[in-house]
Amino acid sequence: MKQGWTYKKLGEVAAFVKDGDWIESKDQSESGIRLIQTGNVGNGIFKNKDDKPHFITENTMSRLGCTEIFEGDCLVSRLPDPVGRACLIPNIGCRMITAVDCSIIRFGVDYLPQFFVGYTQSSNYRNSINNNTTGTTRKRISRKNLERIPIPVPPIAEQERIVAELDLLSGIIEKKKAQLKAYDQLAQSIFYTTFGDPITNPKGWETKKLEEVCEYAKTRILSNDISVRNYIGVENLLQNCQGKTIASKVPKDIGLTKFIEGDVLIGNIRPYLKKIWLADCQGGCNGDVLAIRRKTQFITIVNVSYLFKCLSTDLFFEFAMQYSKGEKMPRGDKKEIMKYELLLPPLSLQREFAEKVEAIERQKALVQQSIEQTQTLFDYTMDKYFG
Repeated sequence: MKQGWTYKKLGEVAAFVKDGDWIESKDQSESGIRLIQTGNVGNGIFKNKDDKPHFITENTMSRLGCTEIFEGDCLVSRLPDPVGRACLIPNIGCRMITAVDCSIIRFGVDYLPQFFVGYTQSSNYRNSINNNTTGTTRKRISRKNLERIPIPVPPIAEQERIVAELDLLSGIIEKKKAQLKAYDQLAQSIFYTTFGDPITNPKGWETKKLEEVCEYAKTRILSNDISVRNYIGVENLLQNCQGKTIASKVPKDIGLTKFIEGDVLIGNIRPYLKKIWLADCQGGCNGDVLAIRRKTQFITIVNVSYLFKCLSTDLFFEFAMQYSKGEKMPRGDKKEIMKYELLLPPLSLQREFAEKVEAIERQKALVQQSIEQTQTLFDYTMDKYFG
């Protein structure tokens, strides 16, 4: 234990701990008081997700006796993923309540809620949470067990110093992530400026269905194929397909499709339907990943970087979403996806566009490297104080 620090149970430090309210779908309305749910609670950050907000009316709030939450309140999600993640409520411009699977925590003047949220991102906190969860298929922590979690209580001046240090690093990371989004928007803007709206096609480019110029990779990996060392599961698309390999001798029943350099790999199951990667190596992908490959006769007509960017647009994603089937884990309909209409401007223009995008990608790589370096420093700082 660090000098001057004590450890107390969360329930002893907090001035107020209470679960949110049980709000059924029949209680909800199209406007009114915003319902904050577990999906809004990120790991140290608030996720606004204002595309599909939920509300209740003031009358419903009064009838159910709901607890109003305010800017600066701390919310802890008692459900995965992960259990116990926490964030502070920002000012989102309206009154708010929260759902029953979130715990509302308020601290007194001697304990900073920002310090607690910082601590919730540490391995010590995670271990304490995991030791107090229940459930087999879906882990959760009860409010009583949450109140028993030990948390560090340093002097307030030290809390302020640590919070300022962590805020500085996390602020740098968030700004860098905003840069990445800006670069993506720039690439999309260049696409529309160069080629026009793909739907209305104002420049009258030739169009072809995706199935006319591309096909799905169909080569199955054999058990004696030692050339395939990179395994890509759909979850790897979140990390640019890095970090997982398969043995040099592939089992016969592993059920992988062989992809090659230049294939476009797309996630085909929620929540990965918008994840995409242009392969720069060969390997094997599982059935939740679509490996789209240019047909031989179109390699000199369709630039692969141009193709990749076309399939990275929101327009393609929305098209694929129209044909996703299944309630719990929808999958894209492969046949329908291949009917997507591609603009086919002259190859020289495709290449010009691809060169601009590749320059943007190089800048993005530098920003991503900076994010990773800052994240390493953030993790080191977390370990220094909370490890």
